[in-house]
Amino acid sequence: MIRSLLYILVTSIATIPTLAQHPLDPHATAGTVSLYRNLQSLSTKGILFGHHETDAYGVGWTGTEGRSDIKDVCGAYPAVHGWDLGKEGQRNNIDGVPFESMHRWIRDVYARGGINTISWHVDNPVTGGCSWDTTRAVQSILPGGKQHADFVQRLDRVAAFLAACKHGHEPIPIIFRPYHEHNGNWFWWGKGLCTEEEYIQLWRFTVDYLKNTKGLHHILYAFSPDRSRMNLKDARASYLYGYPGDAYVDILGYDNYMDVGITWNKKPPQEQADDLRTGLSAVSALAREKKKVAAFTETGLEGVTNPSWYTDVILKPLKSDRSIQMAYIMVWRNGNDKHHYAPYPGHPAAADFQVFYQDPYTLFENDLKAVYR
Repeated sequence: MIRSLLYILVTSIATIPTLAQHPLDPHATAGTVSLYRNLQSLSTKGILFGHHETDAYGVGWTGTEGRSDIKDVCGAYPAVHGWDLGKEGQRNNIDGVPFESMHRWIRDVYARGGINTISWHVDNPVTGGCSWDTTRAVQSILPGGKQHADFVQRLDRVAAFLAACKHGHEPIPIIFRPYHEHNGNWFWWGKGLCTEEEYIQLWRFTVDYLKNTKGLHHILYAFSPDRSRMNLKDARASYLYGYPGDAYVDILGYDNYMDVGITWNKKPPQEQADDLRTGLSAVSALAREKKKVAAFTETGLEGVTNPSWYTDVILKPLKSDRSIQMAYIMVWRNGNDKHHYAPYPGHPAAADFQVFYQDPYTLFENDLKAVYR
């Protein structure tokens, strides 16, 4: 009954025009504009749940069509489905997902009314090493740099993948989240491995190239700093490090593993909950000011070792502060029985996740019927 009433609420919200909200691309497709406005509207009522690569594999299985660990536990797909373009140009992505299959799953998600978001763990363009190879590279790939032409070829492959995200002849709106957690120092595009201005140039060149040169108008661009390198006492200034400008960002994202129970954070649970609320509230306020959409773009507790993590650590803080308006929350992937961020059947947190699912504040794919119109 609750979810039936929620369906009516969500579909009603989706028909309300929000004229102040428009993607950065003035030529964005109608479906992309509608998705953007509906994300903003829905963020005032609840939060969409997302899971990375949920359709491709889970704990103990790979490539089973129609399956998801989330669906196995609660009976519904996540509202937001995450993907990654790392290893673009090869047969499989960074996590072993075939790109051809990824296209099929993206189409299936769209056909059901769900939402797709794509990150890019791009290899170091100077050394050929992985994203975590922190050899300096950004200066070399900017216009005029020695590797610029090679990097443009990488962008061409990304553009080709995005252009092929279609349902029939209709482009599928995609939330693209490149160069994430740039305020940390673990990726080659991170802080201390390039200047702030170089990072901004890289971001702007990427958006301009995909939008203007390649003519892709079904993309929403998500900017997502990492909480662990932010000073919450000056959250606004700290968040805006490397911000490329309002004309180059659609979604103000926020990656946070620090305040949700990670072992190296020795603060008591209540202090972590307070920090979680503070950060999410600050990003929400900034998004409202800039007429952007805010999202909790990456989080999770590896192994979900706290059996009430979803209701106690995530749901309670989100619901306790009405200033928090996040369009969606994305937990990371379920790689194996040690490296997973969502419960699966038989997991100690499965019952708690069912409570999380039943709460009217959380939105899953079966709650969304009109986000593209």
